[in-house]
Amino acid sequence: MKINIFLIILTFGLSVNAFSQKASIELTFTAVNNTQYVLLDSIYVENLTQGGDTTLYAPDTVLTFEYNLGVNEIDLSENSFSISQNYPNPFNVKTEVNLYLPEKEYIKITIRDIIGRELARYNNTLNRGNHSFAFYADNEMYYLLTVIGKQSSETIKMLNTNCNTTFRGKCEIVYNEYNDNVIDIKSQKAINNFVFNIGDELKYTAYSDILEKSIIDTPTGNQTYTFQYSIGIPCPGTPTVTDIDGNLYNTVLIGSQCWLAENLKTTTYSNNTLIPNVTENSNWQNLTTGAYVWYDNDISWKNLYGALYNWYAVNDPNGLCPTGWHVPEHDEWTALTDFIGGTSSPHGNELKSCRQVNSPLGGGCTTNEHPRWSQHVTHYGTDNYGFSGLPGGNRNYNGNCAFIGSLGLWWSSTENSSTNAGLRNLFYNFGNVNVYNYVKQNGFSVRCLRD
Repeated sequence: MKINIFLIILTFGLSVNAFSQKASIELTFTAVNNTQYVLLDSIYVENLTQGGDTTLYAPDTVLTFEYNLGVNEIDLSENSFSISQNYPNPFNVKTEVNLYLPEKEYIKITIRDIIGRELARYNNTLNRGNHSFAFYADNEMYYLLTVIGKQSSETIKMLNTNCNTTFRGKCEIVYNEYNDNVIDIKSQKAINNFVFNIGDELKYTAYSDILEKSIIDTPTGNQTYTFQYSIGIPCPGTPTVTDIDGNLYNTVLIGSQCWLAENLKTTTYSNNTLIPNVTENSNWQNLTTGAYVWYDNDISWKNLYGALYNWYAVNDPNGLCPTGWHVPEHDEWTALTDFIGGTSSPHGNELKSCRQVNSPLGGGCTTNEHPRWSQHVTHYGTDNYGFSGLPGGNRNYNGNCAFIGSLGLWWSSTENSSTNAGLRNLFYNFGNVNVYNYVKQNGFSVRCLRD
């Protein structure tokens, strides 16, 4: 898993008049995985209000992208001065920009590096209309291109991805062509068919080697977005654990606790004693000793949701969890929820696996195939910490199975009375972590915690 610092700045420059009045929104994107920054490959931006989209690719650790309004969005009655964002941006050695002049004018174009040194210049008197320029980079990464007219100036930022080589030996700005058609000027917006106005709802989808993540928002000012990735950090020195049956489990470090990232599915206690598989309802409801079942007595659920154990199996001295691991006590469950911010909504969603029917997160989180949560538009799993809680359902004390895909319940080893013991549960249509006591004959999932 690649974990690196990565930052994307997406600047929407909204040029709204003829001379130097300018509005902008700066959107800053980062991605983290349990407080560690994640390297992103790209961000896909969709305008859900007006339609249109654009994609930002990451050739380096920092990507800066700006655009001004193309002439299609300019009030032509004002004959506005306009310089388009270079295209492509980022670019490989060569890129192009377009300049619209409302009247014949003497202009000066300068190219500077990030510390302000002038690298290239173009001066000339140009006619009214559209003018195209090519820029050839040398070995710098960042460039500032400034156009100065008699009453206005504009600056764009450009990123050269091939900054370790030199093209034609020096930095150059070269005049390409003239077109007196006012409407024809290109901009980064026009090229990407992307239009933005204040009040539009945007969807940002980040892609990385870990997973894709999406955020939907309506930006009205400068905003920083952080994509919270769902894959947890494996426990140091113990990335996986094997139980006595040979089942392999991933682990996840959450705070200072090391958890199994999957539900337990062993059919044997850690001392090699078999756990009774009690399938008959009448026998199950009268048990006072340890037992397990597969949901609906169907072993095909084993690798999807694990086994369902009564509390007597949890408390059996033969040991339910692998050696060196145990079923967490009430206080240890509380330490987990304290670390993530509590038990109230949306902290339950943060412990759920993102796999759901029609998940708003899209991508690999949307699935109809088990294991997954039932559909919900608000309380979908985001799996911020890698706990990946899945709804294995339950077998109640009467022996009936229910709620697979909708409800996840995990035993605590803490006994509350002679008949009841503690548990935590997550429900598909609630965002909180519930703390309950239930009859010990119930069959619930088990997560193990390292000693």
